[in-house]
Amino acid sequence: MDGLQFREPDAARCVGCGALAVGPCARCHDPVCGDCCVLTEGSAKTWAVCLSCDASGGRSLAGGWLVVLQWIGWPILILLLVVIVLSWFFK
Repeated sequence: MDGLQFREPDAARCVGCGALAVGPCARCHDPVCGDCCVLTEGSAKTWAVCLSCDASGGRSLAGGWLVVLQWIGWPILILLLVVIVLSWFFK
């Protein structure tokens, strides 16, 4: 039994400092520790964003919400235009 060596399982390490990571960045999905991340703003759920993503894009999720609204808004706008054109032809 003296020859057995126990080692901890391979754990993800932080890309910023090399410490044990607590989770992935919400933008780039790299593992980060609690000291190398900031929390997001403007969301129903709190996400961790690494410092390099925070410097390049900020911690706001407003851009993502704008994309969601565009996915909903454009089809509604197109259907509205189709209804207006069809009602104009069949007057």
